[in-house]
Amino acid sequence: MSFAKLSVSTLAIAAVTATAAAARDNVQVAGSSTVLPYASIVAEAFGENTDFPTPVVESGGSSAGLARFCEGVGENTIDVANASRAIKDKEIVACAENGVTDIIEVRIGYDGIVFASQLNGPAYNAFEPSDIYSALAAELPVDGAMVANANAQWADVNADLPAEDILAFIPGTKHGTREVFEEKVLLQGCEDTGAFDAIMEINGGDEDAAEAACMSVRTDGSSVDIDGDYTETLARVDSNANGIGVFGLAFYENNTDALKVATMSGVVPSTESISTGEYPVSRPLYFYIKAAHIGVIPGLKEYAQFFMADEIAGSEGPLAEYGLVADPELAATQSMIDEEKLFAR
Repeated sequence: MSFAKLSVSTLAIAAVTATAAAARDNVQVAGSSTVLPYASIVAEAFGENTDFPTPVVESGGSSAGLARFCEGVGENTIDVANASRAIKDKEIVACAENGVTDIIEVRIGYDGIVFASQLNGPAYNAFEPSDIYSALAAELPVDGAMVANANAQWADVNADLPAEDILAFIPGTKHGTREVFEEKVLLQGCEDTGAFDAIMEINGGDEDAAEAACMSVRTDGSSVDIDGDYTETLARVDSNANGIGVFGLAFYENNTDALKVATMSGVVPSTESISTGEYPVSRPLYFYIKAAHIGVIPGLKEYAQFFMADEIAGSEGPLAEYGLVADPELAATQSMIDEEKLFAR
């Protein structure tokens, strides 16, 4: 995807020559593979339209990025962590223990999680959370006991689905997408089928244990964790005709020549259905700024301001063109960055 060089006056951001004294003169970013393409687009445009060096953007997953972010303060630590989920309380504690106490949370916009398969593969056209749970749960409640999931084909869980062997490629545990998948698909499906209540009866009413059981996936090869990014998931689906992959909406929309998408609860995933809240499996995307590095690492605040400018993160900008659903509260986020308002929970 190519972009015309954006004028600084259009963005209303002054191109400032970096003069702050620092051993490192470029912003360093790491984290979510879902946020990666958006951050890469912004980093390239930022380098072209300001006097600051192009930021270095790496992937690795939300958890890994936040772990690096929380390693400490200083030029040998990253400045920004990208995340496809909100930072966890335990991560905030880990940050504080290493001196990272001042954090700015920036909500970029919204994305959806979709289920897609080979373009000419089996007719995986419509799913419910209950289908995914019944197909992928490690154990299911049967007659007052938890038993290993014996469903072998999609038709075993829903007669309207194809009689194809269950094979799903899902985000690995280090990805923020995995948590959204667990909570909004597996747990929801567990509740919809009545399994959650049945598990509660079996375990004596331990709600936390019941949730964990609902979100535990089988390890017999029917569910495969993907620790890489969506390109690895795409490669797995491409080489397995009966495979289904979990992708971000933006990635799917940029690979419609290879994938077809299924509805979830009867709703087609799209930027519109996500922005209205109709599509049930969507989530906000974030990046976190190490406030102690502002004024030390040249261009850090300016990068954040550039990222969230109307012309970049707005509904008509290049991020929306790639698939991001613009945040309706973008102006408030811009003010927060300008004021360097610290994150608090």
